[in-house]
Amino acid sequence: MKKYRVPILLMAMIIAVSGCSRSEMVDNETGAENTAAAAAETDDSGGGAADRKDETDMTDETVTGASLPSELAEIPRGYYEESEYPGTLVELKYDTYESMNYEEQDQILHKRAIVYLPYGYSEDEPYNVFYLMHGGWSDETTYLGTPDSPNMFKNVLDNGIADGRILPMIVVCPTYNNTSSEDSGDYSLALRLTENYHNELVNDLIPAVEGTYSTYAERTDLEGIAASRDHRAFCGFSMGSVATWRTFQHCLDYFRYFMPSSGSLTSDGEYMASLVNDSGHAWNDFFIFAASGTEDFAYSSFKNQIEAMSDSGGGTFRYANNEREGNLYFLEQEGGTHSGEYAMEYFYNGLCWIWQM
Repeated sequence: MKKYRVPILLMAMIIAVSGCSRSEMVDNETGAENTAAAAAETDDSGGGAADRKDETDMTDETVTGASLPSELAEIPRGYYEESEYPGTLVELKYDTYESMNYEEQDQILHKRAIVYLPYGYSEDEPYNVFYLMHGGWSDETTYLGTPDSPNMFKNVLDNGIADGRILPMIVVCPTYNNTSSEDSGDYSLALRLTENYHNELVNDLIPAVEGTYSTYAERTDLEGIAASRDHRAFCGFSMGSVATWRTFQHCLDYFRYFMPSSGSLTSDGEYMASLVNDSGHAWNDFFIFAASGTEDFAYSSFKNQIEAMSDSGGGTFRYANNEREGNLYFLEQEGGTHSGEYAMEYFYNGLCWIWQM
């Protein structure tokens, strides 16, 4: 239902694509990122494990009843064309604080997110929310564009929802850029900003989005956000994937679904397991759908992380294509490179699955 409203107080990428081809939305990002490819992985270490709430092999407590496919599906060619049932893009403005000194709250930043509202959006029904983060050398307009200049992925959402392949949902494209629209073009700075982003995400962005639009969050304080976590996902490609892993690290209380692609955090599977165990969450409290391409420069380190997580002890991560049997699944695209066309394919496959019964 509708809650109270929060006051709605750059290198912008112009993306050209043909109507019947896959888009290359993040090619500016990936061209520059190839020069820093070997540095894509950041290692963490950790330990300790809390008892899990449920050690059974299967669960009936599922939110998404569908199964993910055995191989990645291509986006139908016609989905790049404008739909007869278009959703709406909105610029949502909100206030946050400078990332590096967030806790001091002494420098206010005025930011915006691009919000997608599905065709037929109604204040009388709640919607799931899918947060989609850009990668390096990019910003909040990279994937969906702006209300005046939408990008092709908006058409994919419109057509997928119209055909029933994607459930109607709210999609939010924010940015981890801090004091400059060019922050994401500094690789080492971007790593630090994605690590800090959880502060803004939980305290400022989610209340702004879910206090304005009709979602499952009956309140947008931390307790209310935690209570509605089943209806919230975080997704990203490349540096957006690193942001997704950081969201998993810091915000497991507030998100159920995570969709990283082609961007790793660590090769330490036990460390990743400790994040879950120390949080008190059970194996059936979350699901990770990961994807990459075999010709992607980030493929090796990314796949190594997934395998390390799957091989970690204690049953924290359980490999399966559905929530009833597990919480971790990985698909790879043969020949897939580090480019926008494959990023969109990974997003599309996750969107076709999530929250479907």
